[in-house]
Amino acid sequence: MLMKKNLLFTLLGLTCLPAAQAQMIDFDDYGPLRVYAQSPMQSINHTPLLRSGFSLPNGQREWYITANIASMWSESDVLLADYYQNAVTGGVKWQMSDALMLDINYRWGFSADNHLDSLTMWFHDSFGFDQNGRQNQAKHQNQIQSKEYGIHIDDLNGETLENALTAYLGYQLVQTERHGLSLGASLYFKSVDSGPFAEDSFAQSIQINYSYKNGPHNVNSSFGVSFIEDTESISTNHYDSRFTSIGIGYEYRTGRHGWLAEIHRYEGLVSWDENFSDASHEALLGYRYYLNTSAIEFTLVENFENMDNSADIAYTLGYRHKF
Repeated sequence: MLMKKNLLFTLLGLTCLPAAQAQMIDFDDYGPLRVYAQSPMQSINHTPLLRSGFSLPNGQREWYITANIASMWSESDVLLADYYQNAVTGGVKWQMSDALMLDINYRWGFSADNHLDSLTMWFHDSFGFDQNGRQNQAKHQNQIQSKEYGIHIDDLNGETLENALTAYLGYQLVQTERHGLSLGASLYFKSVDSGPFAEDSFAQSIQINYSYKNGPHNVNSSFGVSFIEDTESISTNHYDSRFTSIGIGYEYRTGRHGWLAEIHRYEGLVSWDENFSDASHEALLGYRYYLNTSAIEFTLVENFENMDNSADIAYTLGYRHKF
């Protein structure tokens, strides 16, 4: 009798296994890390994301939420920016057909003391990175100063940096077992009612995405161009009318664990400051844990090349769920 029961449970397990495997196949493609630009100018404007070149299964949807904390540092002949930046993003993706995908999200960026200065300086010392003048300033400042442009903000705590809604529509060009190629276009609307970053503006972008899969190896890449309307930056000078972004990422997956590395490059967005006119470069290291129909992501972001045009350090925690 016991032998019959064991045989029955074994057969039931074998019967359920294909269904469980099919579920994992249907729900396990999350593509690149869901991390927005951390560079000061790009993070409060419309910057294309690194996206997958593959579509989701027809009809599949995904909702997601991310929280981000960052420490900003930039010192030039005309500007000192030493402040904290935080953001919360939530949105929904929907594969409307085999070819069309819609992604709508809301992003709120704000400044509040997240006490990252000590951790940032320890991280730089531990890995031999130059402090870039940060060691000469008191810790936990939240300020932007410029005599040339008459900017004297001693405390940014509680100020809204970005309040924006973005809609992205993707079109699948090519999809095979290993290769995916897609095009996308975004509309972006930002409305900040008060404070030093107050403005209402529209922006648009177009981008092309290519991805490659081979077993546990996944490669994603995107090239995008953003078009910014004629609005003024905090210095009362104008943003450039357009800028480009490039991203490439790699994921190695084993079981429920995904190990990710990405590099993002953003063209300079203003010409009135030597630091912000140069391109910024961000290196991302991420870990993704796969559940049956969802995933949890943790990401560390560090700037390189141009040390004055991105966050000194940033962390992002995200949750994504497919249904």
